[in-house]
Amino acid sequence: MLILHDNPFSPFARKVRLVLDRKGLAYTSIDALALMQADALAAANPRREVPVLVDGELIVTNSRDIVDYLEHRYPADPVLPSDPAARVAARAWERLADTVLDAILHDVSLWMWPTHRRDDSAPVGLVEAGMRDLATILTRLELALPVDAFLCGEEISIADLALFPHLTSLKALGIAFDPSARPRLDAWNRRMRALPYVEKDLAYVKRAVTEKFGGGPSPYEGRKVVWRGDRIEWLFRNGFADWWYDELAAGRVVIPDSL
Repeated sequence: MLILHDNPFSPFARKVRLVLDRKGLAYTSIDALALMQADALAAANPRREVPVLVDGELIVTNSRDIVDYLEHRYPADPVLPSDPAARVAARAWERLADTVLDAILHDVSLWMWPTHRRDDSAPVGLVEAGMRDLATILTRLELALPVDAFLCGEEISIADLALFPHLTSLKALGIAFDPSARPRLDAWNRRMRALPYVEKDLAYVKRAVTEKFGGGPSPYEGRKVVWRGDRIEWLFRNGFADWWYDELAAGRVVIPDSL
């Protein structure tokens, strides 16, 4: 039995869940970011990040490495295109989702997402910078999407499965795109939501919102924020280094430890 150290809301964990469910693989999910699972997660991954896949004696960390492992170990219903050019394109979209898009949405969500319990406001200009860069990515997607297919062809690929979890968080963050301005993106979103394994993921996330935040204390760390390279890079590039160092001095910064 496969075991997934998971989290309902992590876009990286959601990407892996979508791949597992597309392939029809049975697995046990553990909400590893819950505080009560901290020691178990640290034992599986010193960086204390999800997802982590356990397949017997084998432990695989990092969502991209997990996807590669699943493609090799369980090749049915592939998510990596066989055509070399399409595979390069799919990997590029996945990288954009995992790095730039994740960084933007993470950094602006600190004052919007219910996990975080902050009593301050975002530094002036941070949310605006995020909206600007997000609009650039959405426009790029609109121009790249075929009229009635997925990002890299007729078949769904890791490009779609990596981007979709990030884009579904926009509504939760109070961010919306205009379907009339981006009709291809809107049509793609509808095609994705019609897939049974995507429906399963969305239902799981919706149920988890109620279970985790509907009453009682949050099961997650709410004061300290985990910062890794891409999230710091985007923040610094947009001129918020001083704010980050103030966060560090206040003890609200966690840097993952790979050792």
